[in-house]
Amino acid sequence: MQKLFEYNWLVRGEWFDWCGQVPEEELTRERTGGFGSILKTLVHVVDIEHAWIRGLMGEPESHYPFEPYATLEAARKLSDEAAAEIRPFVLDWTDELDDKRMDIFTYGDIMRHLIAHEIHHIGQLSIWSRELGLKPVSANLILRGPR
Repeated sequence: MQKLFEYNWLVRGEWFDWCGQVPEEELTRERTGGFGSILKTLVHVVDIEHAWIRGLMGEPESHYPFEPYATLEAARKLSDEAAAEIRPFVLDWTDELDDKRMDIFTYGDIMRHLIAHEIHHIGQLSIWSRELGLKPVSANLILRGPR
């Protein structure tokens, strides 16, 4: 579980780096699919991961409106701060937590959903990257990333 979160955080950071080469108006331009724009999709991924994991941690779930994070710098800062808050919980994950329940879901099901959710949206970013004529961030798990 931890390695796939580390992978997603690594790839997300590379997507934020990738965004540095794209004009701001392209990052916020409404597109088909995803959450509407490149930055909205990145903020959405952070928001969903953070809210669910806060819930698993016994903390109040909260969601981020997009407007305060509508710049690359603000969205990256949000991602870094949200990941820093939940990282200890993720890295301390044990098999015993897998079957613990939150409402009708197990913690393990929620964590696996969050992993798949981010990978799904990273695929959308890859399509938009190609539409812009740019090489997308590699999603290759085997040849790089956490081991």
